Amino acid sequence: MTTQQEKVLKPKLGLLELARQLGNVSQACHIMGYSRDTFYRYKELYEQGGEAGLYGISRKKPVIKNRVPEAVERATVRIAVEFPGYGQLRAANELGKEGIIISPGGVRSVWQRHDLETFKKRLKALERKVAQEGLILTESQLAALEKARQEKEAQGEIETEHPGYLGAQDTYYVGTIKGVGRIYQQTFPYINN
Repeated sequence: MTTQQEKVLKPKLGLLELARQLGNVSQACHIMGYSRDTFYRYKELYEQGGEAGLYGISRKKPVIKNRVPEAVERATVRIAVEFPGYGQLRAANELGKEGIIISPGGVRSVWQRHDLETFKKRLKALERKVAQEGLILTESQLAALEKARQEKEAQGEIETEHPGYLGAQDTYYVGTIKGVGRIYQQTFPYINN
């Protein structure tokens, strides 16, 4: 059992054990700071699945009824790939022009479900689609790709024609050796892309 699992299970098992030792559920819940409802939920899960049943409890359950219709979801994913440079607000506005009503927050939720929430992820999705389907890029798609390339260069990422095409030289002072003098180290790492 991992330490994370222990952290999750220990208080739950402690509550069940304390209630058994005291013979009083209300007192055990009061001491441990849990509600009686929570105790009985833990007890039922433990009886059904043991410790594994207690560990499987997830507080976050998707509320399917709050999701957008499938057609709106497909259109939102489509616009993310077609126009990766658009943010949530602009994507929502463009979809509105097509008669598809979705809020900027709704756009973000859809993008998160499809792993498209950042500009970088939307560009990767566009590149995958181009590679699979052999599409011709539009002006806005080319502009988005160029913007991403410029951002990479600004952060020090440089694309080269072949490995070893670009290098950098640096000199380090190592120290002094008696009878020899100062010692320097020359370093020339190649940049491989």
